[in-house]
Amino acid sequence: MTPRTAHTPLSVEEGQVLLIDKPLNWTSFDVVRRVRFTLNGKKVGHAGTLDPKATGLLIVCTGKKTKSFDEYAGLEKEYTGTFRLGIQTPSFDLETAVTDSRDSASVSLEHLAGAAQQFVGKQLQVPPMYSAAKHKGKPLYAIARKGKTVERQAKEIEIAEFEILSFTPPDVGFRVVCSKGTYIRSLVHDVGTRLGCGAVLTSLRRTRIGPYSVHDAITMEQLDHALSGTNSDR
Repeated sequence: MTPRTAHTPLSVEEGQVLLIDKPLNWTSFDVVRRVRFTLNGKKVGHAGTLDPKATGLLIVCTGKKTKSFDEYAGLEKEYTGTFRLGIQTPSFDLETAVTDSRDSASVSLEHLAGAAQQFVGKQLQVPPMYSAAKHKGKPLYAIARKGKTVERQAKEIEIAEFEILSFTPPDVGFRVVCSKGTYIRSLVHDVGTRLGCGAVLTSLRRTRIGPYSVHDAITMEQLDHALSGTNSDR
């Protein structure tokens, strides 16, 4: 099955697999809703959520191709991003206020690289409270926004690669290749805990899902143009 990229024609007769570069501040459902509206309510869904503050590759399926969700959802993911040392927040990113600050001046590039390598391999990860994971039918973020926490079940994930790309204290650039279900915010939080100074995610971009690269994805502007061309008789 060949997903629709910026270089292939769009056809929605039998459904389509779209590679979309999700912009900042859009939810994954915002993208789905835009596609569904343009296609007059045809069946549309995505294979793998991206947080609103994350950008990058989102696979969207339409029509009969929505049966292919599992084929894409289980593929490994690659991300690049940045995190900041010395602070902690309830959401593990900058979406909530800083609740703790610690000195990170003693952390070196060698310390960072060593800590990152300790997380390579299979491990159990607890979903963050600020996530869409469910507890008794309710998303955890809805519980967290009320100032509450609940016990969460750890799930097995695998980090195949964890590379430190840059270090301009207190900011760190990184690349991660991981399994389905990995929370990068939690990974960053755990690295900060391991280093003893705390850390929060400051930016995130999904660059690959299995063999599919964000370099082959279309922007929302390109998507609007392509879809309007297929639905000009609306």
